Amino acid sequence: MTGGAGYIGSHAAKALARAGYQVIVFDNLVAGHRAAVKWGPLVQGDITDTKTIAGTIRQYDIFAVMHFAAYLDVGESVREPAKYYRNNVGGALAVLEAMVATGVKHLVFSSTCATYGEPIETPLTEAHPQQPINSYGETKLAVERALPHFEHAYGIHSVALRYFNASGADPDGELGEHHDPEIHLIPRTIEAANGGRPLQVFGDDYPTPDGTCLRDYVHVSDLADAHVKALQATVETGRSGAYNLGTGHPHSVRDIITAVERVTGRTVPWTLAPRRPGDPAILYASPQKAHAELHWSPQFVGAEPIVSTAWEWHRKHPHGYADR
Repeated sequence: MTGGAGYIGSHAAKALARAGYQVIVFDNLVAGHRAAVKWGPLVQGDITDTKTIAGTIRQYDIFAVMHFAAYLDVGESVREPAKYYRNNVGGALAVLEAMVATGVKHLVFSSTCATYGEPIETPLTEAHPQQPINSYGETKLAVERALPHFEHAYGIHSVALRYFNASGADPDGELGEHHDPEIHLIPRTIEAANGGRPLQVFGDDYPTPDGTCLRDYVHVSDLADAHVKALQATVETGRSGAYNLGTGHPHSVRDIITAVERVTGRTVPWTLAPRRPGDPAILYASPQKAHAELHWSPQFVGAEPIVSTAWEWHRKHPHGYADR
């Protein structure tokens, strides 16, 4: 598992271990956290290093790869596209080359709804045109487009999982979200409620019920469960495919602020900022294909259940993994 010390990867590692798999985490710890690696050994290395990845696969007799490792800051990807192409595309190709060299035939790839770009209609299905508007989305789409060629040439079966807004924290309190800097709405809102920097709301004049953007927040543990189901599906059937992972129920920025205030009992100070370029008014998933083919359904639906798990993590770990 590349990137298994990160936010979604660490939750997936826990879900895989619970399902009976041995998990080997491959991570350079640039953005991941050693303290988040709890369910198997950590091999510290870079995803662009095909030789080390192949050696790790051989050492542990690995039969499948989950590839999470990638840079994910959309704004940074616009400013520094070379960094994103080098890591997200170059790294994925290095992982695929290691799989070819060692004969591994199963891959679950961490993709994103950013591959769709501006929505033509919502909810988004997997058939929606993929026209990214930033290099983060472009790099993920480039990997998605490579996967069928690797299947045809080398027999690698793959599942691409297109996340919507990953959120929340492990309900058992063992794992949470810790980015530096933090860019995601729910932890930023909790930070503001805790007396940190005020939240910025980017635009309140969108064509939505309350003027703020609508997004599909999907719990990180539900995402982890989808990875287990995707792995099982591709191993059992030999089929490849792509799936949206979302709840199908969008929430606005103001909805999240309200949910945080209700859960924490605190006021969230916020300021209004101009719209950000490229922010669609409404973005949410149709998860029907994942329901039908992976037998996956999110268990956390609604802003408050998701926020509650995030709040418990941040309340007990105000400095994230630095508290460990």
